[in-house]
Amino acid sequence: MTTFTELLSYEDALASFDPVMGLEVHVELGTKTKMFCGCSTELGAEPNSQTCPTCLGLPGSLPVVNAIGIESAIKIGLALNCEIAEWCRFARKNYFYPDMPKNFQTSQYDEPIAFNGFLDVQLEDGEIFRVEIERAHMEEDTGKSLHVGGATGRIHGASHSLLDYNRAGIPLIEIVTKPIEGAGERAPEVAKAYVAELREVIKALGVSEARMDKGQMRCDVNLSLRPTPESEFGTRSETKNVNSLRSVERAARFEIQRHAAVLSSGGSIVQETRHFHEEDGSTTAGRIKDNAEDYRYFPEPDLVPVAPARDWVEELRAGLPEMPRVRRNRLREDWDVTEHDMQSILNAGAVDSIVATIEAGADSAAARKWWMGELARNANEQGVVVDELPITPVQVARVAALVADGSLNDKLARKVLEGVLAGEGTPDEVVEKRGLKVVSDEGALGAAVDEAIAGNAAIADKIRGGKIAAVGALVGAVMKTTRGQADAARVKELILERLGVSE
Repeated sequence: MTTFTELLSYEDALASFDPVMGLEVHVELGTKTKMFCGCSTELGAEPNSQTCPTCLGLPGSLPVVNAIGIESAIKIGLALNCEIAEWCRFARKNYFYPDMPKNFQTSQYDEPIAFNGFLDVQLEDGEIFRVEIERAHMEEDTGKSLHVGGATGRIHGASHSLLDYNRAGIPLIEIVTKPIEGAGERAPEVAKAYVAELREVIKALGVSEARMDKGQMRCDVNLSLRPTPESEFGTRSETKNVNSLRSVERAARFEIQRHAAVLSSGGSIVQETRHFHEEDGSTTAGRIKDNAEDYRYFPEPDLVPVAPARDWVEELRAGLPEMPRVRRNRLREDWDVTEHDMQSILNAGAVDSIVATIEAGADSAAARKWWMGELARNANEQGVVVDELPITPVQVARVAALVADGSLNDKLARKVLEGVLAGEGTPDEVVEKRGLKVVSDEGALGAAVDEAIAGNAAIADKIRGGKIAAVGALVGAVMKTTRGQADAARVKELILERLGVSE
């Protein structure tokens, strides 16, 4: 059960205090093997089936660094405008936790591979906010604990715990910001925008799918308050493993209100980790937060230093893809949409799907219409992003083509999309199985029009008298007769022809 905390209102909190944030984002790299051994990283395997003496930390085993992991780290650093170290090395971060079989994590401490960068993020009103990057360093993931028997899935109240070490040793890049100052009341929005932009950068680089819902990207939200922007930093809390953009924003907002309530009442903030609760957006205490010296870092003796050749670094820089914000600005101009519309497309996770649908033959307006309309609604109902729906851009492009050539109207197209999402086959197969083609037979349409006119004589007289808007009622009657499978525009033309009226 979540322990509720008395909060100060957000407005009162910001009237009395200045927030400072620090965001630590862990990105799970999409390599085929782990960071220091050859075990597979594929998801969904039987627990503890993807392990070896090295990732289990057994005596006598020796690690070997993953070259693709190094390359991915450099690409991330370059994309974040970082300096790339000419020489760096790994370190042992010593602490005990059951899901870490070696009792230390192989990470980087004072010598990260990338440092001193920045990422410009765009807020919803178009303002650009620069988030400075302290470092991006390489490390390995821990195993996974499953706490059984409790109501919350956490260790408190559980009868026992199970450990799966398949994830232990999977390559991670941890990206740490410098203190984020000057955001004021927009601090939660800045946090969300930063993580969203970072996710887009990671995806564009192709180094990770960056799926937050699958733990491939997760954020620790550090927050403190100070009386004024000129004051020293306050004591921080660290809300761990926040796994959605909305939750990053909510966690920052909650902690601002909680800190303000504690400080306003004369209390002191405890430097600790916090758990975030999705159900109500609150946080609760975890453990007292250690300082760096408590981890007893020392250089990893079993791994040689990493010294990326400058020509290799420049080769990687030259091969970087178009960065997401540049690409979005280009697409926004190509598609002739507003900043607000482009932000909505980004929030829906539909940019790549729309691009792929256009590449499959649809025009941009039709691609946006279906992904941001019917498909976005369906995704929202399922609690997923649109690119997770069981439909491809090629299939959406085919639906758009059927509408464009008159084989489907919008109503029928929605039914076709419904059938594809339900697993009934391709758009053409759904059309065939459900009998969804537009009624194009002029004889059948003419008969339906004559029936509608005869059955609605008063409305027909109004139309003859010049009230053209009344034609909608007759079009509706024909659409009902044809079960929505007539071309509404052609039906209107036929009605006006029969009544001897022109628009």
